[in-house]
Amino acid sequence: MGVIAWLVLGLLAGAIAKAILPGRDPGGLIGTTVIGVAGAFLGGWLSAKFLDRPVEREFFDATTWGSAIAGALVLLIGYRILFGNSRD
Repeated sequence: MGVIAWLVLGLLAGAIAKAILPGRDPGGLIGTTVIGVAGAFLGGWLSAKFLDRPVEREFFDATTWGSAIAGALVLLIGYRILFGNSRD
């Protein structure tokens, strides 16, 4: 997958993570998108490093999507823990 595919995957993973974990995010849409892209990279790295399941080069692979969404969820939860009360 190219860089554009990773960006699209991260954007969609961030949106799915936001749908799974609704609520007010301190970063808004742009913050959620950045978290999704970073989560896609983090999830792919963790999957390859610790689960011995490298991310396939195909865009529509279930492992790729699962790791991207899981990584985005982890980062979104961490982001809310650290900066969750900044919009009160």
